[in-house]
Order: sequence, then C-alpha cells, then structure tokens
Amino acid sequence: MKEKRQLIGEVVSTKMKDTIVVKVDRKFPHKAYKKLITRSKKYYAHDFNESCAVGDIVRIIESKPLSKLKRWRVLDIEKKVVK
Repeated sequence: MKEKRQLIGEVVSTKMKDTIVVKVDRKFPHKAYKKLITRSKKYYAHDFNESCAVGDIVRIIESKPLSKLKRWRVLDIEKKVVK
C-alpha cells in the first residue's frame, strides 16, 4: 500500500469551523541561474480539535475528500506559536 503524503507548513488562517489554511513552502533551484527559488501553496486541512493557532508549524497528511477543497488532515503540531 502506498504511503500518504505528509507536508509541513505554517498556519495562516483559522477563521473557519474545523478547518485551517496551511501555507507550505518549497525550494528548488532555478533552471538557468541555479539560484534557490521559494514557491508556496495553500492547503485546506481538517483540524478536529481546533487546537491550531495562526503561526503554528503543523504536519498535515493526505486524506479522503472532506469537502469541496479540503483533502488534508492535521497530523500533529510541530511548533506552537508563543503569544
């Protein structure tokens, strides 16, 4: 059986019920200039306990479709933001 993808990213929004928005950055070298380029993508993830806050670093895992845009679940919180 194929392993499910896991990504690590920063929580950018918690305004929805049971849902957070996670921004995941990826770095890769430019084809011609070989300089590192950073690209980011946002993922909607299911946060059942609503325990995440904006700024937290979380690990998300692929899951079955939970809604129109939600295809990920929060696996755990890597680093909690200090306020």
